[in-house]
Amino acid sequence: MAIVTNTFTSFDAKGIREELSDVINMISPEDVPLQSNIGSKNVSNTYFEWQHDSLAAVDTTARIDGDDVSAFDSTSATTRVGNYTQILRRSVIVADNLGSQDLAGRNDEMAMQIAKRGRELKRDLESVLTANNAAVAGNSSTARETAGLGAWIATNDVLGSGGASPTGDGSDARTDGTQAAFTEAMLKSAMQAAYTAGGQPSILMVGPFNKTQVSGFAGIAAQRYQAPSDAPTTIIGAADVYLSDFGTLNVVPNRFQRERDAWLLDPEYASVCYLRPIQKVDLAKTGDASKAMLLVEAGLEVGAEDAHAGVFDLTTS
Repeated sequence: MAIVTNTFTSFDAKGIREELSDVINMISPEDVPLQSNIGSKNVSNTYFEWQHDSLAAVDTTARIDGDDVSAFDSTSATTRVGNYTQILRRSVIVADNLGSQDLAGRNDEMAMQIAKRGRELKRDLESVLTANNAAVAGNSSTARETAGLGAWIATNDVLGSGGASPTGDGSDARTDGTQAAFTEAMLKSAMQAAYTAGGQPSILMVGPFNKTQVSGFAGIAAQRYQAPSDAPTTIIGAADVYLSDFGTLNVVPNRFQRERDAWLLDPEYASVCYLRPIQKVDLAKTGDASKAMLLVEAGLEVGAEDAHAGVFDLTTS
């Protein structure tokens, strides 16, 4: 095709106004599955504590008629454990003249940047809470650190060769072992251990790769989930719900946890503890720009570590 000679086209014209969408697109992930599924509470100290107790073993001894009590059952004290809060921070500085300009997709540059930093801070906290990190008390030159999940789950775990469990009080991290592919047998073993200990995990939290591994477990497509009595039974074709011998697990992928860890969690026995919830702090003005920071100070409480379970040292690709 051709155009008539001397036709003035948009390629020749000057001063054509730009076309810029008034929508800013962002696909960066911001979901935080652990924080969304466990409890939250406020604390009033950088070191916060809780107590853990357990029942005595089953006693099936038969007693004769009229028997008197000559010896009493031992009474055990509760176990007192604690964790530290950790400070996380994001900052922003914006030139003041941006407030006088016509900006596409937002009315206020500082407000948009603060909103972004808040989302980033939630992701940072998610990574901290799921980390294999021991508690650090801190001092005037060393930052406090909260013990992540990896430093708590010790009783009901399935480990790779050479791996070692932590003490279970947040004082030390798990020792990583040789990685192996995630199997259904591993999951069943961890779930059985939690059940035997008295736990009832309802969430299986895994990284993206191992979410695909769970979806491929043998027989998963044939599993059936019984809906309420007035609704039909649902056939589960993907591993969003896994029906174990000891309860139902909702499978939740988490982008911000270690891919090599799979957590079986009972949300009743875990909480995020906030000394200072996410908040904006305006910083001193020293020039023709506005400065602010967002910070959060929080830590992880694992009310009863044996209520949870884990499968560790999994392959990541």
